[in-house]
Amino acid sequence: MPNGKPAGVRCVQLTDDLRCMLFGQPERPAFCGSLQPHEQMCGTSHAEAMQILTHLEIETRPARPNA
Repeated sequence: MPNGKPAGVRCVQLTDDLRCMLFGQPERPAFCGSLQPHEQMCGTSHAEAMQILTHLEIETRPARPNA
């Protein structure tokens, strides 16, 4: 995703079974490789995990310069 991936938007590199098509490839974004998964990110369901990850994306997104 050349302009970045907005929080809550599915990555275009995810397969239908939620696997990364770029895993292990040099073109995989550095951010993806730097994410350190933790059990607390999983929640108790897929829906809760997605809410947690979306919140983390929003909280850690880079600040946008004023236009």
